[in-house]
Amino acid sequence: MACLETTFLVDLLRGKLEVKSLKDELDRTESELFVAAPSVMELWSGALLSNQPLKEKEKISELIESLVLLPLDAASAKEAGEIEAELLGKGLPVQTEDVMIAAISRVNCKKLVTRDQHFARIPGLRVLKY
Repeated sequence: MACLETTFLVDLLRGKLEVKSLKDELDRTESELFVAAPSVMELWSGALLSNQPLKEKEKISELIESLVLLPLDAASAKEAGEIEAELLGKGLPVQTEDVMIAAISRVNCKKLVTRDQHFARIPGLRVLKY
């Protein structure tokens, strides 16, 4: 099972062919595709800041409705705190939203589909980098 990270979703919304191809493959090979709640926040914020917020929000809503939403529950929030403390202790800060996305994915035993390099720094996180 795969959790689609914000970068993947943005690239998909922008129509990048390699991402569309990977999404098609994931649709064939995965029983369900997931999105972490902080990714929804990042996408929604981006839509509101765009030149066409109504159009962008509509596209995002349609995409998110096709995925299973993973919330930031208590277990994921605690996991995020552990990840953030570990990374900060090593002098490797990561944006808070990305820490939450990683924690949600790790707690729910999902691989994270992303192009962001910094997710590889998080121990125990399964990453499918494209």
